Amino acid sequence: MNLVIDIALWAIVLALGLTLFLRDQPMFADSLRFARREFFALLPRIAIGMIGAGFIAELLPGKLIPGWLGVETGTPGLLLATVLGALTPGGPVVGFAIATAALKSGAGAPQVIAYTTAWALFALPRVIVFEIPAMPARVVWLRVAVSLPLPFLAAWAAMLTGRP
Repeated sequence: MNLVIDIALWAIVLALGLTLFLRDQPMFADSLRFARREFFALLPRIAIGMIGAGFIAELLPGKLIPGWLGVETGTPGLLLATVLGALTPGGPVVGFAIATAALKSGAGAPQVIAYTTAWALFALPRVIVFEIPAMPARVVWLRVAVSLPLPFLAAWAAMLTGRP
């Protein structure tokens, strides 16, 4: 499945690149320079993030995960997963590495869905560092408040559709 996704992404990139090349060759050259600069700027960050995520995954208390976030924990487990997701700093490399490690340690899929949804919607470090300085705090907190039920709804929807 991953190979299919990789091929589809490369096909999209090639189609976009060809379209830009046919429309505006100087802009195509500028785009390649920008892509190269971004690639080399992000590569070390991704490598550090992956290594750090591996350390985080190993530091998770594997024996405690099923009791805290296992399938049997129900709504309290969803609540804990939501709080942990909201408190998790970092980008996708960190958030998804923790989620994957939790799954491997015995966390239930609905709890991991609640965690990743909460992390994606209202990670507190991101809200404080990026959103509040950019938007009025009232708007940010209103967005967070109306988003609060979404991790639970996503987890419950996963439970209704079958055993994920």
